[in-house]
Amino acid sequence: MLKEEKNPALEEAVADTTALKALIVNYIGSSVEPENDEVTVEMAINVFAEEFPEFLMAIAEENYFRGYEQALVDSQVVNGEPTAD
Repeated sequence: MLKEEKNPALEEAVADTTALKALIVNYIGSSVEPENDEVTVEMAINVFAEEFPEFLMAIAEENYFRGYEQALVDSQVVNGEPTAD
């Protein structure tokens, strides 16, 4: 069984460098109340998943379809088939 690896980007602290980020970081910080007062990307995802799931679903669906499309293009290139643009 393979050990599940965690994306290190999830542990990164989010800096409130824009007005929107400040709003989101402050909201998540008051909701989650992290011990070190740092809001991480993972905390943001969890709060969005709980409170605004349709936002994350739209992003996930878009990533899925783009990835699937890219895989099809890549398989055509590997097989020497011309791609249709």
